[in-house]
Amino acid sequence: MKRMTCNELGGACNEEFNAETFEEIAELSKKHGTEMYAIGDTKHIQAMKAMMILMKSPDAMKDWFKNKKLEFESLQNIDN
Repeated sequence: MKRMTCNELGGACNEEFNAETFEEIAELSKKHGTEMYAIGDTKHIQAMKAMMILMKSPDAMKDWFKNKKLEFESLQNIDN
């Protein structure tokens, strides 16, 4: 199990997510972002706008995803 924060995943707060895989942690982050968007959290909405700009370039998004996955994989397990 590894841990990353919303901020580390491109978000706007220190909410922590724990998961076994990067794909799982990305899904938790996405869910959190959706919840923050639903309540109108300005900082998260700004972070989402930045991600949407990144998503306009498939290569940039692919690089971002690859780098975040490498960052996740380099983390030590939290249950040690």
